[in-house]
This record gives sequence, C-alpha cells and structure tokens, in this order.
Amino acid sequence: MTDPILRHREGAIDILTLNRPEARNAIDVATMTSLSQALDEAANDPDVRVVILTGAGDRVFSAGMDLKGFARGEIPVNEHGFAGITRRHFPKPLIGAANGTALAGGFEILLSCDLIVASSDAHFGLPEPQRGLVAGGGGLVRLPRRIPRAIALEMILTGEPISAQRAYDVGLVNDVVESTRVLARARELASLTVRNAPLSVNLSLGVVQRGLDRSEADAFVDSNRAFEQVVHSADALEGAVAFAEKRPPVWRGA
Repeated sequence: MTDPILRHREGAIDILTLNRPEARNAIDVATMTSLSQALDEAANDPDVRVVILTGAGDRVFSAGMDLKGFARGEIPVNEHGFAGITRRHFPKPLIGAANGTALAGGFEILLSCDLIVASSDAHFGLPEPQRGLVAGGGGLVRLPRRIPRAIALEMILTGEPISAQRAYDVGLVNDVVESTRVLARARELASLTVRNAPLSVNLSLGVVQRGLDRSEADAFVDSNRAFEQVVHSADALEGAVAFAEKRPPVWRGA
C-alpha cells in the first residue's frame, strides 16, 4: 500500500508530500493520520527547523476531503482539525508549496501554512456553498485574516476560485513561479529561514500567531516577553560576536 504522506529530510528542512495523485491528493482518514503524525514528529524534533508541505503531481495540491471516504462514513478530522492540521498551532515555520490547484479543504490546508509558494497555473477556492456546505476547516476564519475582507467574502459567498496571480496580488501567497520551480522556491525560503537563530524564529512566529487573536496591548505584552527571553540567550550573544568577527554565527537554539 502506498504511503499517503511521503517524508524527505534535507538537513533542517522536512518536506512532506500529499501522495495520492490518483485521487487529486484528496484527504481520507489514512492521509490525515499520516500527516498528523508527521507534523507531531517534526514539531518535537529539535533538528527540524522548517517544514514544507506540497502535493504529488503537477496539477493539484489537494482537492480537499475524499468524498468516497466520506460516503463510507469517514471524516478526516482529529483534535488538530481537518487533515490533522487546520486547527493546529504549529510551533515552527510551515511553508505551503502549492504545486497546483487547492480547493475546499485543500485550500484550508494551505491557509494553515505561514508562507505559500504557488504554481502559476494554480487556482484557490472555497466552493462549499456550491455544494450546500460551508468551509468548516478554517476557511471562514483564516481567509478574511489573510486578505482584504471584501475579496475574502467574494470567494466565500460565490464559491468561485481565484488564480495564483490574483492570490499574489491580494497578498495571499508569497510568490508565484512556474510549476517546475515551486518546490525549489519553497526550499529557498526555508533555507533563508534556517540560517537565522531558531529561538528567534520560533518566538517571532509564536508572537505573530497569538497576536492575531489579541488586542494590540496584549500582543505587545507577548512581544515584550519574547524579547526578554531572547535578549538574554546564548544565541543573541553569538549573533553579536559573529557579526563583530565577520563570520557566520553558530546557533545553539538557546
């Protein structure tokens, strides 16, 4: 039986691939379980600094929930949400490499990522209302926080997808490249992140994630707490010394 999630390590970068191209990388219970386990392991592995999530093939990132599985009574949701990811606050940078179109739950998986690189021929959408459903995997919550409210509502209410270029224009994705370069560009962003101090990166990510649900005053309290934690760290001293000595820093993660 083919593993529904492929996992490949490149140094500090963990690459996870939705591996059901024959089913448009749709999410069934087995895929959810495998993805959730891989994310748990990456979160707890100190040697993993960044995770890239992509799909097999060159046309579809994920079509969302596997409707054949759903018809059998399978619902691919656990304590971390749809696909084991949409309700998860992942503690390390997560980069979505959209090798193709992402719809419904597939799009909601991408909305769970911190950065997104998109194929130039990809489309993104929440077509649930066209099927008498609602986007229950976080699309109704995350999309209006990622792009202007009017455009989010257009996508949510009409169910019509937008192109990768429009997604870039409204700030939904970080870059649009040819399909053959999607994973390479995601690797570039991951490598640029990995060169930085891990404590600084993870604390910064956490402040941003939590700040979306807080007042500005409360977010500043959290930001100040992170600054106090990092300013006394070994990595902060190493960063200053390495700069003075004109050499690459050697991070300890503490």
